Amino acid sequence: MSNTVNSPVRLKDIARDLNVSVMTVSKVVRGCADVGAETRSRVLARIKELNYQPNWVARSLAARRTFMIGLIVPDLMHSFFAEIAKGVSSAIRPLGYDVVICNSEENCAVESSEVDRLLARQVDGLILASAQPPSSLDVFQRIEARSVPYVLIDRRFTAASAPYVGADDEAIGRLATTHLIERGCRHIAHIAGPPITTGVGRLKGYREALASAGLTVPDSYVVSATDDASGYLAARQLLTIDPRPDGIFGYNDPTAAGAMKAILEAGIGIPQSIKVIGVGNVHYSDLLRVPLSTIDQSSASIGQQAAEILVKAIGSKRRRPPRTVIIPPTLIVRESTGG
Repeated sequence: MSNTVNSPVRLKDIARDLNVSVMTVSKVVRGCADVGAETRSRVLARIKELNYQPNWVARSLAARRTFMIGLIVPDLMHSFFAEIAKGVSSAIRPLGYDVVICNSEENCAVESSEVDRLLARQVDGLILASAQPPSSLDVFQRIEARSVPYVLIDRRFTAASAPYVGADDEAIGRLATTHLIERGCRHIAHIAGPPITTGVGRLKGYREALASAGLTVPDSYVVSATDDASGYLAARQLLTIDPRPDGIFGYNDPTAAGAMKAILEAGIGIPQSIKVIGVGNVHYSDLLRVPLSTIDQSSASIGQQAAEILVKAIGSKRRRPPRTVIIPPTLIVRESTGG
């Protein structure tokens, strides 16, 4: 190499040394998969030897992009959203993007503030599992006013002009409730989620499944909760009702896990006396004292597909009609429903 000791190493220097194109070296640096293993190995070895450091500022200026996307989720402590974040990261890393992850704490005001902060940092795009109520579009309109592409995940807002990737929550509610009915339950309670699109959809599906089976339940069979602690309290309340529920459908796996704790503490058998099902197939659902039946939403796939759609939108010179990707829910039967 002809560079002096103090000269910065450039992509074209590495390309010239190895007799490959600058584009090939650039693809290796960005982690692209379409470079042969032998060539990739040679480029990486030379990069390490020369201690090459990519000039991200120059790259951003040349491309007029920051190569950053923002991801806003309501609860990073919930492994469902952690898996989504993992899926997003695994999809964008090979494309040369970084992800800035924000936690809205299921709070509309916090989410709005995080959106403004990310827009101020000039992210190239956003992925949101929004905590906004179903009728609120203000946050989305602010994003659109800045001409920043965004993708909605998990929580659907049909009036927003953005792609959506997630599950059909009404189908989830029907599937979970129908499974309990098929297992012989006739007094099925629902630990309902917050009044956001996922909670509303799953509650609707629950009621539709009961109606289809000709079953009626008292209004007191629907109790709200969002996590394991509130799920525990909700189940304790349900256990005082006469007739006592013989099946409980939890809005998510944490609420179902909390419910099972309350049931077992009361000396009631699962699934002998009460069957329980959740949603999410979180990593610990089969490690509980009674392994939990659940509805799998393919969380990692949601993240991956959302990231791929967003990156295509960032690179597109013309606006395309919003794309909707509905991932079919999958029933996972374990011991909590007699599996």
